Amino acid sequence: MDGRFEGKTALITGGAGGIGRATALRLAGEGARIVLVDLDALDLVAAAAPVREAGAEVLTLEADVRDAEQVERYVERATEHFGGIDAFFNNAGIEGTVHPLTEYPEELFDRVIAINLKGVWLGMKYVVPGMIDRGGGSIVNTSSVAGLGATPGIVAYGASKHGVVGMTKTAAIEFGDAGVRVNAVCPSPINTQMMRRLEASRTPDSPETTRRQYEMRNPMARYGEAEEVAALVSFLLSDDASYINGAIYNIDGGGRAR
Repeated sequence: MDGRFEGKTALITGGAGGIGRATALRLAGEGARIVLVDLDALDLVAAAAPVREAGAEVLTLEADVRDAEQVERYVERATEHFGGIDAFFNNAGIEGTVHPLTEYPEELFDRVIAINLKGVWLGMKYVVPGMIDRGGGSIVNTSSVAGLGATPGIVAYGASKHGVVGMTKTAAIEFGDAGVRVNAVCPSPINTQMMRRLEASRTPDSPETTRRQYEMRNPMARYGEAEEVAALVSFLLSDDASYINGAIYNIDGGGRAR
């Protein structure tokens, strides 16, 4: 496992927190050069520090994944700096807040879709051509178990993650013969700040109530950790997964097995 990304460059959107940060550390430990993309400069500085301490070269880039010019720019800068992109964790996303479908704010709906779905599409749109020129590469998109079933209260999030599943399968078919593999991970619930916000949105007076409910419904009776998702992402991005393409992986403690 050690060194399986030696000499390779991995780009991670949403790289400053949670699953993105954990994945950066995991890939750095396996020899990758790391490009971290996120909105906030200070968050990027904080995320990059432990990755550098792990011995990796790190490039941090501020970008809004909803904006085509900014996405094209982060791809260009990463390519100029490291010579190309071998692995792409297309991970940036937000959860929105909890509302019944008929009361969901239109502005929030548009924002969630733009970040979670359009951002994933734009990332692939600009990363894939360079991968093809290099003879191939690997992409992992972040969906969610919310992309596999009903999601009462978070309709925009669920819709966006269903869309990511569909886009992942389409991209896998379109680019497989060019050596570009595209898969998706569907985590939940994971012990991150996103879940803290969702808990608080569902039961503002008692967020811990929502957490206990999620834990009780899970066959493993706990939340997953970001590092556990990172381990799966690392495998899928690596050559160890060389014949895995168009696959959608649950990482949910068995929640979808019910």
